[in-house]
Amino acid sequence: PGLGRRPGPGLGRPGSSGGSRSPLQAKIKARDLRGKKKEELLKQLDDLKVELSQLRVAKVTGGAASKLSKIRVVRKSIARVLTVINQTQKENLRKFYKGKKYKPLDLRPKKTRAMRRRLNKYEESLKTKKQQRKERLYPVRKFAVKA
Repeated sequence: PGLGRRPGPGLGRPGSSGGSRSPLQAKIKARDLRGKKKEELLKQLDDLKVELSQLRVAKVTGGAASKLSKIRVVRKSIARVLTVINQTQKENLRKFYKGKKYKPLDLRPKKTRAMRRRLNKYEESLKTKKQQRKERLYPVRKFAVKA
């Protein structure tokens, strides 16, 4: 699995265009993807994957340098589409589980193991019957300062 940065053998030969031109898209921005529906995103993802496979074929057959540099852009675009899909999915799950008693572990606050096991505010403030009785019978003494 190469990084697709180094030019392969046979580059720069005259007449090697690298096959048929695919509908190359401009660089995809995440903000443009956020408004789209899931079906549209999945379709775009498939298109990008097809384009990537075509570019990889062009790389092996000795395509133009512009196609080789395009591989990186397409890979990053695929990552952007997947990121937006995953983020919207998680957002929808958060909405669904809001106010429910139990949530999936990945939707709960991360914190640390010790912090998750700590008592909450209410549990910390609870007092035993014995402690309540003691506080009632022996309140905190107030002293008057003689001027």
